[in-house]
Amino acid sequence: MAGAATAIPTLSIGPLDLDIPVILAPMAGITNTAFRRLCREYGAGLYVSEMITSRALVERTPGSMRLIKHHESEVPRSIQLYGVDPNTVSEAIRFLVDEDLCDHIDLNFGCPVPKVTRKGGGAALPWKRDLFRQILESAVKASGDLPLTIKMRKGIDQDHLTFIEAGKAAEGAGVASIALHARTASEFYSGQADWDAIGELKSSISSVPVLGNGDIWSAEDALAMMAQSDCDGVVVGRGCLGRPWLFADLQAAFRGDPNRQRPGLGAVATAFRRHAELLVDFFDGDEGHACRDIRKHVAWYFKGYPVGGSIRARLAAVESLQQIDDFLAELDHDEPYPGEGVEGPRGRAGTPKKTALPEHWLESRELSETQRAALHLAEVDSSGG
Repeated sequence: MAGAATAIPTLSIGPLDLDIPVILAPMAGITNTAFRRLCREYGAGLYVSEMITSRALVERTPGSMRLIKHHESEVPRSIQLYGVDPNTVSEAIRFLVDEDLCDHIDLNFGCPVPKVTRKGGGAALPWKRDLFRQILESAVKASGDLPLTIKMRKGIDQDHLTFIEAGKAAEGAGVASIALHARTASEFYSGQADWDAIGELKSSISSVPVLGNGDIWSAEDALAMMAQSDCDGVVVGRGCLGRPWLFADLQAAFRGDPNRQRPGLGAVATAFRRHAELLVDFFDGDEGHACRDIRKHVAWYFKGYPVGGSIRARLAAVESLQQIDDFLAELDHDEPYPGEGVEGPRGRAGTPKKTALPEHWLESRELSETQRAALHLAEVDSSGG
């Protein structure tokens, strides 16, 4: 008698039902509409915008208004916000809800960038538990029927961990899911993500999904993280840089298909060209702007492939789609997938360092009046987590 078929993992975040438990992590300057559309063409998942500051959205700055735009093919529409003031965050959310600009909102409490944590924002903020709770409660109320989620880190450093307490506070406030990047702010992206911490958080939360983030470089990594931590889904960041087909691998893995994407150089060139084309659309037909943006992706796309330094340098200085076509035509499109050299970590890891914090930040879990008055300075256009 044949055994029962293994159920395909799915994920529900509030009213949103995802075919597979995979989410694209917000990344500054990366996860714009163009990249989200490209990744979506390869596989299923929830594709989140790059981080948008709540203050900029309230002020309707041109940059923020561009970043909240979604292509008609993007369903559901997901936006990540960053903020440090409960009133500003809730006002930004009410704008998104009232104007029907998204279907899901995520709040960033994981950014480790010094110019953010130095002002008390990002991964530094959950240390101030009352402020953290106030932001969550006002955000959940403002979001109404839209699912509101959070992404956070383990804490500031190993001596100042906040993820269990913060997770329970978020669950109590009514968030729809909690994602944990299993590093502290001081670790930045260095070392190895602590998947056991994801499991610890999962065992502490009973009513909403817990998602794991950190060191998912392959579909097998995603399966291993879920097996080790019992988390409900994965959030994929640096692993998809220059590898949008990772989402096809993830889709296959969660559906029990052993086949994986192993693109030869021709397929990589096609993906790179498609990315540039989508960027032209994102920048309203401004080909020059699109080409300047695609330059930073060159090293990621062609990592491990036999592409000479001359072509890499020219691709990293392209000024038009025609130039891209000309340079890509010089490649041997029959070159097969090179294997190990393409796989593994990518993106800047940084090195462990003391987290930049406001003066006297760690002396109390409560926010002083001086610190509260200075918090508005934390809302800068930066992202991470």
